[in-house]
Amino acid sequence: MAKMTEKENLMRVINGQEPGWVPRKGIVPYADEVDHEHHTPCCLNAMAEVHPPRRTAAGGRIDIYGVEYEATDSTDGLSLPVPNRFILDDITKWRDVIKTPSLEGVDWEGIAKKAVEKINREESALQFGLSGGYFQTLTNFMGFTEGLIALQEEPEECMALFEYLTEYNEKVALNLIDLIKPDICGMGDDNATARSPFISLEMYRRMMKPFQARMGKIAKDRGIPIDMHDCGRCEDFIDDWIDFGVRIWNPAQISNDLVGVKKKYGNKMILTGCWDSQGAPGWPGTPEEVVRQAVRDCIDTYAPGGGFCFWASFYGAKDDLERAKKHAFWITDEYNKYGRTFYQRQG
Repeated sequence: MAKMTEKENLMRVINGQEPGWVPRKGIVPYADEVDHEHHTPCCLNAMAEVHPPRRTAAGGRIDIYGVEYEATDSTDGLSLPVPNRFILDDITKWRDVIKTPSLEGVDWEGIAKKAVEKINREESALQFGLSGGYFQTLTNFMGFTEGLIALQEEPEECMALFEYLTEYNEKVALNLIDLIKPDICGMGDDNATARSPFISLEMYRRMMKPFQARMGKIAKDRGIPIDMHDCGRCEDFIDDWIDFGVRIWNPAQISNDLVGVKKKYGNKMILTGCWDSQGAPGWPGTPEEVVRQAVRDCIDTYAPGGGFCFWASFYGAKDDLERAKKHAFWITDEYNKYGRTFYQRQG
C-alpha cells in the first residue's frame, strides 16, 4: 500500500476523518533550515498575482489601491500599513480615491499556470485566495479611528465601497478558480482584538457578511472548503462563516474558548493553530523545555479525534537570528517527535 502523502493526510482532516498524523499547516519561521526531516508542506498557496504590488526603495510594497506597507521588527518582518499615511480621510469621497485596476487583456491562463507551476499537487494541497477582508481593507485605507467612525456614521457609503471591491474581486476569482482548480480556498479579515471583535455581530452580519458570502459562494458552489484567517477573539463569527462554506479557521488563537469551540462544532470546524504565540511559548528567551512542553500540550488538547492542524509561531527582533533558529528548531523538532506519532500512540 502506498504511503499516505501530506496532502492526503490534510484532506482526511478537512473531510472530518482522523488523520495518520497531526498535519502542520503553516510553517514555523526558519523551519526549512532547522527541520532535519524535511517534510513536504501539506498545503501551498497559489500566488496568482494579477496586478503585482509595486516595491518601495525601503523594501516595502504599495498595493493596487495605493496603500504603502512596511516590515516591522515587532512583527518579525511582517508588513503593516505605514503609520499616518492613509489614502482616504472621508468615506463619502471614496469614489474619487479608490480605483480598481483594469482587467482588460489579462492573461488569465498565463497567471494561473505561473501560480501553480512549482507546486507538486500530488504531495501538497493547493490553496487559492479569495479576497474577503472588508474591515481590514477599510482600516488600511483610513486607519482604525476613521474607519470605525465611518462604519458607525456612514454605513451606506462603507457598503457601497465593499460592493465596488467585491465586484472586482469576484471577477478575478471567477476567471482564475477553474483554471487553478484549488483544493482549498482562503479568505481572511482581522476584525478582532484579543478581547473581542472590533464590531458588533449585528454590524458584521449587516455590512460585511453579505460580501464575504458572495466570495465564499464561488468556492461553495464548487465544493471547495474555505480556510478563514481571523486573529483575536473572533469565535462569535463561526456560525456565520459556516453558512458560506468555511471549514477551517486559522490561527484560532487562545483568546477564544477553543476547547468549547471544539466541543460545540467537533470536526465541522477545523482548528489550525491554537498556539500561545503571545505568551511564553512565543517570547524571546523562553527556555527550551517550556517551548517543547507547549507543543505537546497544544497537540494533546486539540488533536484527539482529528479536526486540528498544528501551526506555531513566535515573535521578536529580526536581528537575533541565532535565538530565532533555536526557537524554531525546538518547535519543529517537538512537532516531528510528538505530533507525527500522536495518533499511533492513541491506538
